[in-house]
Amino acid sequence: MSAVLHEIRAQARDIGFPVRRLLPSAKAQSVGPFVFLDHMGPARFEAGSTASDVRPHPHIGLATVTYLFSGAMMHRDGLGSVQRIEPGAVNLMTAGRGIAHSERIPSDVRDKGIAVEGIQMWVALPVEEERCEPAFDHYPEEALPRWQEGGADVHLLIGEMLGRRSPVAVKSETLYAALSLEAGGAFTVPAAAPERALYIASGEVTLDGEPVAPATLLVLEQGATPIVRADSAARLMLLGGAPLDGGRRLMWWNFVASRRELIDAVKDDWQAGRFVPVPGETEFIPLPER
Repeated sequence: MSAVLHEIRAQARDIGFPVRRLLPSAKAQSVGPFVFLDHMGPARFEAGSTASDVRPHPHIGLATVTYLFSGAMMHRDGLGSVQRIEPGAVNLMTAGRGIAHSERIPSDVRDKGIAVEGIQMWVALPVEEERCEPAFDHYPEEALPRWQEGGADVHLLIGEMLGRRSPVAVKSETLYAALSLEAGGAFTVPAAAPERALYIASGEVTLDGEPVAPATLLVLEQGATPIVRADSAARLMLLGGAPLDGGRRLMWWNFVASRRELIDAVKDDWQAGRFVPVPGETEFIPLPER
């Protein structure tokens, strides 16, 4: 596939529920500003419990981006934000100099046995913004551009593409879109950002006539405009943007930074309890020993 720079297969992980990890990988540490990509679920959770809830934990130097296909999650953070995340919405939490948050499964989702599935990503902040004040923004599904293009339903989550612009405010050039294709549908991937990748979340597809397995991330050549065609109903994510300023980022646990000393300092802050706590939460995830 001449349009493909790297083909990355998902690595299965269990973080209390199943995830498929695509970024970072040995082949690509980032695509545009995206430095982390997990496809979580689909998973159902034990009713009447808090099993697999993600207790409060810290972040620095990044923005988390959550997008669900099904189910729901409840976000809480140290700013006092309380937000239920529903399918099609975008949750954007800018960690900056540091923020703690939790992600829990709502009781109604547990009790009804609804599967939770979605994409969780981290966007590295520009070097001059990595110590910014933390912030939280939520964009409901109906606030984000959606249209039919060729044989695809296009949901533009972040950035500009094909004459449309998302209202989601980010700190660097970023492209993020959800694509749904029915069997037989085709879509020409636009050269809408300097760096791009296409993730096949589900379905059987070909790229320029070559078959691609589900749970594969295709990092595309700059300027290439390949045609993706669905042999069955398929769901894909298009992501990318401008290359990271300042070069490769350091990553340790939930921390992203341009300098090692920033990570070392925040390790001490979390261990010493200096993060602003998440209101209503009494639990937390301790600093890993590694």
